[in-house]
Amino acid sequence: MNPTVSLNRCDGYEQVRLQKALEDTLSPLGGIASFVRPGQRVLLKPNLLTGARPQGECVTRPEFVAAVARLVMDAGGKPFLSDSPAFGSARGVAIANGYGPYLEELKLPVVEFHGHRFETEHPRFAHLRLGREALDADVVINLPKVKSHVQLTMTLGVKNLFGCCPGKMKAWWHMEAGNDPDAFAEMLVETAEAIAPALTIVDGIIGHEGNGPSNGQPRPLGLIAASAHQHALDRAILEALQIDPKRVPTIRAAERLGYAATEKTLYPLYSPEQLQVCDWKLPERMMAIDFGAPRVIRSTFKHLYIRFIKEPLRAYSQRSA
Repeated sequence: MNPTVSLNRCDGYEQVRLQKALEDTLSPLGGIASFVRPGQRVLLKPNLLTGARPQGECVTRPEFVAAVARLVMDAGGKPFLSDSPAFGSARGVAIANGYGPYLEELKLPVVEFHGHRFETEHPRFAHLRLGREALDADVVINLPKVKSHVQLTMTLGVKNLFGCCPGKMKAWWHMEAGNDPDAFAEMLVETAEAIAPALTIVDGIIGHEGNGPSNGQPRPLGLIAASAHQHALDRAILEALQIDPKRVPTIRAAERLGYAATEKTLYPLYSPEQLQVCDWKLPERMMAIDFGAPRVIRSTFKHLYIRFIKEPLRAYSQRSA
């Protein structure tokens, strides 16, 4: 069956305009009601990489997530938000990035992931450690940001689902893969397949180019995209950015593992050629995927300090003010 990728234009995060653009984007896919039924628990999985650079456009914008949450609620679904940021808690990083007013307005719960062993048939990764909350959700809607990445060239839908690996298990999986980008990419693809999002909606209104995932620069793109086929969607974004898919390890891994779309992709609104972006900046220098034990241990202690000491102290100070 031919995968469908709905590409659309949207040049801002103003609520009315964004809501309309999302509805128009989902319409060729049957609308949100094709993915969400009344009463279903719906995980919204944004990219909540860090709370350190809220102006760097390196996370999925809160306005974008709130707009999707409204659509889910209109369909009778019960949305909740979760991610496993590099440091700290999902709630702490979300609030640092401006999510607080939307969480209150929509009464949107933020859930922390807890580990669950998920068996795979991959010869190297016989099991994955994934958030039970993601696996138990009735529906998963993946909400990545368009970003360059110093280790993987680009981070889009497939890479965003690595955030369903709880806590600092991500760093330990980095170490498990060693400095082999192809092995790491296969683990990312297997993770994405295990989570199996019903729908991926990409925030490309303002992207993050250069030395991403966090040290690049904001880049207005004015596009959003949606598809039930995460691999076809990632490839469509690469085509719009004029990036050779062979440069992206997760694309190569999906092809090797047999998950990539083999039929021609259908574009009911805009084609990638109609939305082409000139001179998108990739990282100045690619870095090896090399998480040795000392780095992983330091990273783990930093995460624990932020989550269980720094964030609670900040919350206490805010309540006392």
